[in-house]
Formats: sequence, C-alpha cells, structure tokens
Amino acid sequence: MAADQVFLLAVSLLSALHMGYLAHCVGRSRLKHSILPPAVTGPAEFERTFRAHQNCVEGYLPFLVTLWVSGLFFHEGLAALGGLVFIAARQMYFNGYVTSAKNRLPGFYLTLAVWIILSATGAIGILHHFLDEYLDINLRKMLFKS
Repeated sequence: MAADQVFLLAVSLLSALHMGYLAHCVGRSRLKHSILPPAVTGPAEFERTFRAHQNCVEGYLPFLVTLWVSGLFFHEGLAALGGLVFIAARQMYFNGYVTSAKNRLPGFYLTLAVWIILSATGAIGILHHFLDEYLDINLRKMLFKS
C-alpha cells in the first residue's frame, strides 16, 4: 500500500517540485538574457544556469532509483533523510554553478556522497533480502545475536 512508504513518497514529490523550480530558473534566465528556445547558448550566466539544470536532470533518475531501493530494502526513514540532503545539495550545486563553474563543487561532492550512501544501503538491503529469502541466511540474526 502506498501509505506505507509515505516518507519516500513525500521526498519524491518534493524532489519533483524542486526539479520544476530549477526548470523555472532556466526560464527566468532565458527571459533575462532574451534567449528564445531552442537556443542553449548565450551569455556565460545563462549557459551555466542551463548546464546546471541539465546536470540535475541527468542525475535525477539515479537519485530516485537509489532513494526507493534504499528505502524499501534498507530503512525508509534514513533513505528519506538522505533524499532531503540530496535535494539541498542539488540546490547548493545549482546556486554555485550559476555564479561560477568552480563554485558547483561543494554541492557536487555532497550530492555524490549521498548518492553513494543510498546506493550502498540499497545494495546491502537487497543482499540481505536475497540471502534471507533464497538461502535462508539472516545476516541480522548472525551479526546481532539475541
């Protein structure tokens, strides 16, 4: 049932709204610099804004996949928290990139760290599920003997 994953759903919706906001920023930059679609070149500020948004779009699908896998197979609350940090990091990345390509790096590194953590926790969760479901090996019981 969808309500069982309310935190993942909320973070997914918030991230979609955030992506819409970033697209809106590109539109505002187009107006500011009088650049009509489909043109993607112009003043450096516009090109950085456009590229920052494109980079966020390129990283969005891997983020959603790792968010949900980590949330479903490892821990929903931790994955949702990671998702919130990811959204904040993407905003840092976007704001930094708009001012200077070099300024994007702190947001990029934080984004990368969150993505690695979500990927790792998702992989651990899938491995645990596979071992428990198909090989009758419960890692939790083995590691934390009660």
